[in-house]
Amino acid sequence: MKQSLHLQLGQQLTMTPQLQQAIRLLQMSTLDLQQEIQQALESNIMLEVNDDENSPQEAITTAETRTENSDLMTSEGSQTDIPDELPIDSSWDDIYESALPPGSDSTETVEFESQRSNASTLLEHLLWQLELTLFSERDHAIAIAIIDSVNEDGYLSSTPEDIFEGLQSQFDDLELDEVFAVLHRVQQFDPAGVAAIDLSDCLKIQLLQLPEATPYRAEALLVVTRYLKLLATHEQAKLIRKLDVSERQLDEIVALIRTLDPKPGAQIQESSSEYVIPDVYVTKHNDQWQVNLNPDIAPKLRINPFYSALIKRADNSKDNVCMKDHLQEAKWFIKNLHSRNDTLLRVARSIVEKQTGFFDHGSIAMKPMVLRDIAEELKLHESTISRVTTHKFMHTPNGIIEFKYFFSSHVSTEGGGECSSTAIRAFIKELIDNENQARPLSDSKIADFLQAKGINVARRTIAKYREAMFISSSSQRKRLL
Repeated sequence: MKQSLHLQLGQQLTMTPQLQQAIRLLQMSTLDLQQEIQQALESNIMLEVNDDENSPQEAITTAETRTENSDLMTSEGSQTDIPDELPIDSSWDDIYESALPPGSDSTETVEFESQRSNASTLLEHLLWQLELTLFSERDHAIAIAIIDSVNEDGYLSSTPEDIFEGLQSQFDDLELDEVFAVLHRVQQFDPAGVAAIDLSDCLKIQLLQLPEATPYRAEALLVVTRYLKLLATHEQAKLIRKLDVSERQLDEIVALIRTLDPKPGAQIQESSSEYVIPDVYVTKHNDQWQVNLNPDIAPKLRINPFYSALIKRADNSKDNVCMKDHLQEAKWFIKNLHSRNDTLLRVARSIVEKQTGFFDHGSIAMKPMVLRDIAEELKLHESTISRVTTHKFMHTPNGIIEFKYFFSSHVSTEGGGECSSTAIRAFIKELIDNENQARPLSDSKIADFLQAKGINVARRTIAKYREAMFISSSSQRKRLL
């Protein structure tokens, strides 16, 4: 192999640190951006928050002036007429009790957030009740095995037989009846219906905990233990014949069953709250929709004039070079932050301009739109539009909506136009909400309704959209009871 030199011309995109930072800031959510800004303020001495309030020196001068005026009024005014000690026959502690916990230092500030009780999970709730119940050591171990197999909805994830087999290695003379006996005691714990084997068992446990004098309790027990499938399919005639009751009595029985909780563990299980901060606000002014950035999502930053004035151009000392680097990084950060806000505002205004019908009439008036439509209008790349619209939210009169919601595919119409898939979902939901529950609309009927409006949608497409909205089929939506 012979070695040689060749010249070749070519173009190559280099990801500079400034470009990498701009891309990272662009795709950050509001909460991530606030953390990034806080981290930059802590690590870069050249960055500071641009506050329009009085400077610290002015605040100190104002405070000293107020103090002098206060002292002057006290020495010359009527305030001197008040004696130092009032003649009372009781002390402050005799009337008011201290709000501080016993043994705490009064000089320390009490944080009320730390005193809030933490929400317990279903497992912790059951274990807490277990410790308050008298169990033998053997039954206590069985109860722990049962509670460990309870899922978030409150049902047993393992059968009693599986729990029995798992405990045989721990207890040689264990019998299956012992597991069932402890299971029945655990099923009396709060919430009612916990540790049930299936839905029928869960409803049965809750009914058995009701007073015996409860009207139609016996008939409801018969339904949940033997005829639950007939109730699920709403076969009213068969239930009336099986139970030998009238139609009015059947309605009372079903009403009693509907008061029960099919997922008892959900009311105990801890749920974490997710908070959304809108990036832009959309308001209507003089019949025109206006878009403005949320001023609270990020503080205004500036270069610290004191530290920047200390930089000497001809000085190459270590400290001076460090300050120069911090100054350059601060300029990049502020520039990229302004670029992010400008791009975000341009994209939001373009979306609002194209989806004016949505803001005026709701989801039914949504127009089909893809990322390419916004990219071509703003002369940006589709990947940039994708980053801008990810985890970004818009505060509108219709609620807080993610940018991605406004992008959807299209379906052709008879007139040669296009209809958004979001609008079709809104049509389907509106038809189902207004349907007769005794005779719900099938997917074919919904397709015929849309066909009458000029929207060509196949039945399987209706079924796909309906399942995406977590709407049951027509047979499951049927309500006769």
